[in-house]
Amino acid sequence: MPDNSAPSVHEVELNALTGGSADLAQYEGKALLIVNVASKCGLTPQYTGLEQLQQRYADRGFSVLGVPCNQFMGQEPGGHEEIAEFCSATYGVTFPMTEKVDVNGETRHPLYERLTPFADAEGHSGDIRWNFEKFVISPEGTVVARFSPKTEPESAEVTAAIEGQLPG
Repeated sequence: MPDNSAPSVHEVELNALTGGSADLAQYEGKALLIVNVASKCGLTPQYTGLEQLQQRYADRGFSVLGVPCNQFMGQEPGGHEEIAEFCSATYGVTFPMTEKVDVNGETRHPLYERLTPFADAEGHSGDIRWNFEKFVISPEGTVVARFSPKTEPESAEVTAAIEGQLPG
């Protein structure tokens, strides 16, 4: 159940991977899947499933939002151009990507300050455990589901959570 007292992610200021604002307010009224991503991780092939979700649900008021992070064994070392080229050339990524941010620790980005208090089905809340941890966001901008890094993007649990938030 969404926590309607929780602050909306739509209010967070964040830059796009290629510069300028990522403008999270543009997702008001849409379902969103926020995922911390990395290019050199054993879970990097999940980009394929994330892109499949983007293609399947984009015309129904949904988007994946990739958030590069280099806090897990340096698995996202590149700059923004390198990250963008890798994602496009290797996985055909069309979903939006943000600037590289920290998801844990004293320099945790405000977006993750809003995401991490939410617990997943196993009861884990707090710090992000690894690359590709997933958060389903309601059209109102609140967290409604959290999934571990090893949960595949196209799993029944993730798709059900997304479908439950599609507008209309």
